[in-house]
Amino acid sequence: MEKFVTRAARLNGPYDIELIERELVCEEDDIIVRNHMIGICGSDKNFYRGFMPPQTAEFRQKPEFPFLLGHESGGTVVAVGDKVTDYKVGDKVMAFGWNNNFADYFKSKAFQLQPVPEGLDMDIAALGEPTACAMFSGLNSGVQLGDTVVVMGAGYAGQIIAQCSKLKGAYQVIVVDVLEGKLNLAKALGADIVINSREEDPVEKVKALTGGRGCDVVVEAAGTAESFNAASAMLRHNGKFVFYSWVTTPVTLNISRWHDDGLEFVNTCLVHHTWQERFVWVPDTMRPIIQGSVKIKPLFTDILPLADLKQGFDLADKNDAAIKIAFRP
Repeated sequence: MEKFVTRAARLNGPYDIELIERELVCEEDDIIVRNHMIGICGSDKNFYRGFMPPQTAEFRQKPEFPFLLGHESGGTVVAVGDKVTDYKVGDKVMAFGWNNNFADYFKSKAFQLQPVPEGLDMDIAALGEPTACAMFSGLNSGVQLGDTVVVMGAGYAGQIIAQCSKLKGAYQVIVVDVLEGKLNLAKALGADIVINSREEDPVEKVKALTGGRGCDVVVEAAGTAESFNAASAMLRHNGKFVFYSWVTTPVTLNISRWHDDGLEFVNTCLVHHTWQERFVWVPDTMRPIIQGSVKIKPLFTDILPLADLKQGFDLADKNDAAIKIAFRP
């Protein structure tokens, strides 16, 4: 059994993160991956701030301190157990599992990995999980030629979904956020209209832009009660409400609007399907990126060495305009 010593992130409590030394042993059904790059997810930022959600099927460990952090990464297989048949040493892979991925190396099972499609830049492949999830949402949101689409939230996912919506033939793509920097980037990447919801009511603005009718599709990618309710209010009768955000606390919603206006709900959470379905779907989600149709590199705010883990998390915590902060081992 091969052994690897790695630096790895441990979150001891709110704002208390450090790199510790761990030994990974490659058991018979394990795969060891050397990381190329690791990204900070919005959920990681919440954990860093001390907001640990209830236990769900997503977690391979209890969401409590101390917490071995990280899931957005990808790299090269360096060891496989005797029973592993799906991967071999040298394969390029994307991580789809919570395996303490803020590290030089991480250990995984085969079902938690995804082969990197040919032609995909490894910097993007290393962020394959958040990228594929956003692309899947953009491709499966039900946007039709001529639709008015609103994307609530201009973070990493929202920026990708907005690009997909425009490419799918939306008449106008409207992006809503509270930060000018993110809105300016959305505009640069093809959004037709941006709305700063701190400065104007997005519901009133969308209604005005659509002659009082409301938008055809709204994608909720901000994850707040205010965003969910604004999205519900700005959607036309029989419009499509696309779920993307992971909301971990109870919120109060206007369910009457959902019922009386016959809203259609579309759940586009790729990672909450089976791994077999994910294995089939991910290559299609990456194809427009490989072709150059959807731009990902402009979403990288900072790429830091893993040794600067604390600095990177402080930056993510204090700079809400940051979209994707990542680390290289």
